[in-house]
Parts: sequence; structure tokens; C-alpha cells
Amino acid sequence: MSAATLEVIVGSDRVAIERSVFVELLDNSVVNSRAPYLHALERGEIHYPDLVSLARRAEIPHPLFFAPPAVAQAQVAAKTEKLLQGVAPDTFTVNTRTEVRLRDVELIIKHLLRKQDLAKKHDPTLEKNKIIGLLRRPRETVREDAEALIDALGIDRAVIRAARTKEAARDLIIERLESHQILVSQSVRGFMPQILDGVHFSGMTVRDSKVPYIFLAGGDHGDFQEPAGRQIFTLMLMAVLVARGVFAPVSFDASSTAPDAGREYDIVGEILMPEDEFRSAKFSSLEKVKSMADTLKVTPSAIAVRAMRLGQLRIETALDHLGKLETEFRARPKPGPRSQPKPVNAIRKYSGRALASRMLRAVDERRLSEREFCRVVCLNRITAAELDDLKAALR
Repeated sequence: MSAATLEVIVGSDRVAIERSVFVELLDNSVVNSRAPYLHALERGEIHYPDLVSLARRAEIPHPLFFAPPAVAQAQVAAKTEKLLQGVAPDTFTVNTRTEVRLRDVELIIKHLLRKQDLAKKHDPTLEKNKIIGLLRRPRETVREDAEALIDALGIDRAVIRAARTKEAARDLIIERLESHQILVSQSVRGFMPQILDGVHFSGMTVRDSKVPYIFLAGGDHGDFQEPAGRQIFTLMLMAVLVARGVFAPVSFDASSTAPDAGREYDIVGEILMPEDEFRSAKFSSLEKVKSMADTLKVTPSAIAVRAMRLGQLRIETALDHLGKLETEFRARPKPGPRSQPKPVNAIRKYSGRALASRMLRAVDERRLSEREFCRVVCLNRITAAELDDLKAALR
């Protein structure tokens, strides 16, 4: 066996394939750390069923492994080009050096792109999105940018603040985004085409001229923030990025006290925590910080950082508040194992209420088949017989 080849074991036979093709197709995919792939590289051989399994998981037609290197390279280039139509390769970062590799989110990007294509094909009511590019040219002040986006989305701060919980406030913001053809997908473990274990990022924005997607990541972001309040800030940050025409994975440290976080970050601060309301507020005690966080539906850490940036809180006091908040967060009881959500609720959360509702309407009007809906929108996690249950969950 040559070092340039790798043997595929098919029953009692062995078929040599180009090692470079095997690496080209799988090294930059979601299976690059899986045992069958690593063992094949180490041993120079792989059983055919394992090869097929890896190919299926990486969404690669397995006959490609038997193709010449030039053919494999062309296919990888085509796949990358398709991904980059929706998401730029570079991570948009704020106060962090965390980078997201496209292969870590590749299958999710591809699935969101498919759903965008489905929506444009089967929903004739869609128009060119009016939010994209709204903030591409900065106005004279951050406040003007913030107010322009609030007005365009129809966000009423008073309504958001009157929400009973931060989770309810987050859902209200999602409703305003989706009403303007910005689709929102939230991470749901077990109901996505890719597991995000070990991938630390806030989310991503996916390009489309009519229905851009915001993907909101879940999990622990390592900055000791209660999840719902952090998600509200993240959601607004990605809405600002859509308005700026930025489509990329997004990673930020929500409790960083770095002096310059960037204009996008400041616009979000002005939307959720207007400067005028901070001028007369007091932040000397942590309880005052927490109280204002509850009022504005953000995290206490966000209040402390915003007050520091506006010169309303000394950096030493802000750091003291952040340290105490971290201690409190660490002391919280660890949540027990979560029960698996009902499939219809998980689909509503991951695909997004707006996308699912629009495509169900297309099904009812016979513009889209039930089979195609279940395949693309639901990843075949429910059958056509359960579509009425999904409709009920979307009400």
C-alpha cells in the first residue's frame, strides 16, 4: 500500500483511493474529529460502511471518495462558495478572540440556506428586505442609528419593558424581527443537523436579500450571565449586524470592560439602555444595578458595563460589581437534566415561528408538499400526520 493511498475494505476485497481525496473531503467537515476518520488516517484503511457513514454525516456523496483529486477539490470549492454566500468566513468579534470555524457550523448554515430558498420559492408575498443595509452608512451619532432601527422594526421600549419576564421580552423582540422578514432560529439540542458541543459563540447572521436568518446559539458562553438577559442583548446585536449588512458568526464577551467595544455594540447599548436614562440613575450598590437590569430586561452585568462606558460608574466599582455577580452566578444550583422538548415545540424554536408558519400556509395552499415541508423545515422529525399539532404549537 502506497503512502499516497488509503484502502477501503469492502467485504474481503480492498480498493485503493487517493489519501489526499479522503483528507480533502473530510478534514474540513463536521466529522474531522470522529474516531473512524482518525483511525483511517492512522491505519491507512477504513471499512466501507464506516466510509459511507462518515460521508452521510458530512453530507458528501460517497462516490466522490473514488474520484480523482481535481474532482474532489472542485466539489469542496463549490461547497465553500455556497456557504460563503450566506456567511463570511471571519467571525465578527467584540471584546473576545474567540473564532468560529465554518466547519463547526457548516451543516446549520446549509440547513438555514435551504430554508431561505424554500421560503423564497413558495411564499410569493416576500419582498426585498428593508432592514438590510439600513445602518450601512453611520449617522452622525449612535443615538440616531439606534432610533432609526427601533423605528424601522416598530420596537416599543415600553412594551418590551412591561413584559412579565426576560424570556417574554426576548420573544417580543423576535416577533418584531420576524414581522420584518428577519427569520430567527434558536439552538435546540437534538433537533439540529449538527451538535455544537465545544463551539463557543453567540450566534450568526445568514445573508439573504429577502429573508436573512439570525441564529441564536444556546449553552454557556463563559461570561457568567443569566441566559435570557444575555439572549436579548445578543439578539439586538445581530439585528444591528443585519442592518449594517454584516453576515458572519458572532462572538462577544458580554461582561468585558474594554474601553472601545465598537459602534455596533454601542448601538445595542443605546437601544436597550438609553444614555439619557443613565444620567440620573445611581449604580453605587449592586442592588440598584440589579433593579435597573430587571426594568430594562437586560443582565446586571450589561448595566454595570454600560454605566462604566458612560462614565456613570468608576471602573473599580464596575469590576467589583461584575466580580460579585460572577460569584453569585457560580453559586447558583446547577440545573438538572432537561427533558427533551416536544418535537413540534423544538421545530418551532429551531426553524422559527415565522418560517414554519409561512411554509405551513404554503402547504395549505398546495404550493408546497407535506413531504418537502417535513424534510426541510422539520428535518423529518415529525410526519405529515403531526402537522396539525405543529399548527397548534405556532398559535
